[in-house]
Amino acid sequence: METNVKAIELKDLWRRYKSSGDERARERLVVAYSPLVKYVGGRMASGLPAHVDEADLISYGLVGLINAIERFEPEREIKFETYAITRIKGAIIDELRSLDWVPRSVRSRARDIERANARLEHKLQRAPTDDEMALELGMTTQEFHDALLQISNSTVAALDELWSVSDASGDQVSLLDTLQDPGAPDPAAVMDQTDLKDRVADAIARLPEREKLVVALYYYENLTLREIGEVLGVTESRISQLHTKAVLRLRSRLSEEED
Repeated sequence: METNVKAIELKDLWRRYKSSGDERARERLVVAYSPLVKYVGGRMASGLPAHVDEADLISYGLVGLINAIERFEPEREIKFETYAITRIKGAIIDELRSLDWVPRSVRSRARDIERANARLEHKLQRAPTDDEMALELGMTTQEFHDALLQISNSTVAALDELWSVSDASGDQVSLLDTLQDPGAPDPAAVMDQTDLKDRVADAIARLPEREKLVVALYYYENLTLREIGEVLGVTESRISQLHTKAVLRLRSRLSEEED
């Protein structure tokens, strides 16, 4: 994700664009940060069905990059790459959702699994096993695993959705976008953000060890599902199942806390 532009030149481009709206500076910023789009598009493509073209994802993500450049405020001292990646992901997710390529049956099954997980966790006071989940859902363990793979192929936002909120227009924006100016902090917003992070961290801590490790390697170490499989000595399909179970558990726990 390295840019081909030196830091001092980037700083000058930001100054020119933000101070006078220099369109040429804006274009050069887009080119300089375009590797971010390829990086995000490639990572997201690895978890999507084969018919989803990576080139299309990159095209969608470019819109997010341009939006990030237009809305970024350098004086807030937030690293642009972190801000832009969230915007790029959001643009890709929004476009995929608008295409509505995920079958309703898959969405419904994901909700069924989330609810079943919440019921069993409340009853057992621990994370349920695959066999227990399958029994609760009225299916075999193999059918449960097959369902997880289907959901995995349709899960676009996954854990990232847990860190997002809706703005006034209904668009999904990163929590980074909701931070107030450092000179005028909003205690309520800071408290809400801290509370959300604490709840997510607590939910992750309660995951079974193997799922916790997959979450850590995927979201914090930026490994692909294939790479995680190589690290743990299992297939990519198995890692997809573990990742999907972890995300569904986290969603059900956070939803249960909000009810």
